[in-house]
Amino acid sequence: MSRYRGPITRISRRLGVMLFSNGESKIKAFQKKGYKPGEHGQKRFSQLSEYNKQLREKQKARFMYGISEKQSSKYYKLASKSSEATGEVYMIILERRLDNVVFRAGLATTRRQARQMVSHGLFKLNGKRSKTPSTLVKEGDIFEVQEKSKNSPLFEEIKKGKIKNPKWLSSDLKGLKGEVKAMPDKDDIEKIIDNQLITEFYSK
Repeated sequence: MSRYRGPITRISRRLGVMLFSNGESKIKAFQKKGYKPGEHGQKRFSQLSEYNKQLREKQKARFMYGISEKQSSKYYKLASKSSEATGEVYMIILERRLDNVVFRAGLATTRRQARQMVSHGLFKLNGKRSKTPSTLVKEGDIFEVQEKSKNSPLFEEIKKGKIKNPKWLSSDLKGLKGEVKAMPDKDDIEKIIDNQLITEFYSK
């Protein structure tokens, strides 16, 4: 299954939680229609099966981070090699993606925008141009906007902004750059996703 490119509010309604930070209007739209999309969205359904609960959590992670099913499976296999809790490691891997790091550092307003910026070659990683959003960063990595792109209107509002960085990242919004100070841990992963259910889904 490829990466989801459809309406973001619709997929959030389907999964029952707002997965994207895409502005007040979309959040209001989600809150106004607090039920599933479609003709039968407001009808009551029987309780979800265990499988559907597991699938739902995996889909939350997929859509929130904008990854394909193939990528999700790959990340789970990588996480399963660790001696730590597999579900937590899976989520930590997602946090380490370059597009997510750009978003977390405040250099993009959404993960979708961050992925597009990286794909278009607007960022450097450790001094070299990077066009791969799925690159996994490591401690000590430095990321920044390409010099020729720093005066782009795209970054004017970002330069004026303020952000509370996660403890594992530092960022300089005026300089449009940041650094990976440490690896994220279980306290840094998204709390609206039950990663244990993702482990159960892939363990079948």
